[in-house]
Amino acid sequence: MQTITTTSELAALCETLSRSDYVAVDTEFLREQTFWPLLCLIQLAGPEAEAIVDPLAPGIDLAPFYQLMADTSTVKVFHAARQDIEIVFLKSGVVPTPVFDSQVAAMVCGFGDSISYVNLVKKTTGTDLDKSSRFTDWSRRPLSPKQLDYALADVTYLRDVYVRLRQTLDKTERTPWLQEEMAVLTNPATYDTSPENAWQRLKLRVKGRKALGVLVELAAWRERLAQSLDVPRGRVLRDDALYDIANQMPVSTEALGQLRTLSDGFARSQRAKDILEAVKAGVARDPKTLPKIERNESLSAEASATLELLKVLLKAAAAEHGVAPRIIASSEDLEQLAVSNDADILVLQGWRRALFGESALKLKRGELALTLVGGEVRAVPAAK
Repeated sequence: MQTITTTSELAALCETLSRSDYVAVDTEFLREQTFWPLLCLIQLAGPEAEAIVDPLAPGIDLAPFYQLMADTSTVKVFHAARQDIEIVFLKSGVVPTPVFDSQVAAMVCGFGDSISYVNLVKKTTGTDLDKSSRFTDWSRRPLSPKQLDYALADVTYLRDVYVRLRQTLDKTERTPWLQEEMAVLTNPATYDTSPENAWQRLKLRVKGRKALGVLVELAAWRERLAQSLDVPRGRVLRDDALYDIANQMPVSTEALGQLRTLSDGFARSQRAKDILEAVKAGVARDPKTLPKIERNESLSAEASATLELLKVLLKAAAAEHGVAPRIIASSEDLEQLAVSNDADILVLQGWRRALFGESALKLKRGELALTLVGGEVRAVPAAK
């Protein structure tokens, strides 16, 4: 096993890998106690080369690795890519492209929703991976040979997984389906950490537009502080406290101190003063600058019944075509489809419409019926 600890070694490895059609990539990182992830290991494997890179090695410059990630002639293969790509983007400003996420590809190929790497390796190669080192503290040095073997296996078997999934996608002509999903992963906006947009990761559990303005300001304040202190958001203020403050809109330290979601004495801290300023700014915000609150209104009895039929039809379509149901339509998509035939949702576009959406509309119009054939649900033309 090759462990890369110098910039020259890394440059030579990346030069070799750049001549390959693809490279399997994985990272090991820690972020439980920090806002910014600590990159501890990088695992790389091409068809003819494989190695572990130690980002914590004294003096190593990861620029060759980031250049490889930006090389559009080499496909970067990840499993459950989002966090790995996020780390690369945060460290370098580079979004790896093009990308192949084996977890998403497996959904397209009918391996179920969000299959784990271990299970996917087992199903595609028949190999049982040793996961006994999964809870390793990857920031510690030295790492044992067993731990390094475990880490490298996350990319060496990923090569075989990639080849098999690629063959299936080509055979079934579903590569364009995967490319639609990869567009989100390779969009820099997916990894935006701007404090002004921090509200987007929250559920908008607020009562009215003024409370929403306060929540937006509070989320931005918390994000800035968490980033500057390099601590998790919850270490600054928990989500439930954000919602409580936004809905109560306290204007004094006394009112703030009465909130049950805050600890005793919090109202006397400097953070309390900053929170009151955020509340003041939120109340004063122009409503036109605020996001729209999507109200989850209860479905009518008719829409609820339609929704249940759509769920059955979705499972039947997914089974028939060998695709995970979740990649065809989300539960939110089905709810919108139950109440509208013209909803702006993915399931009524592209390959999803051909696979399921058109049948769903026919079901709603009474042109299709659901029946059991050999114990399996089938959609058949409705009797006239």
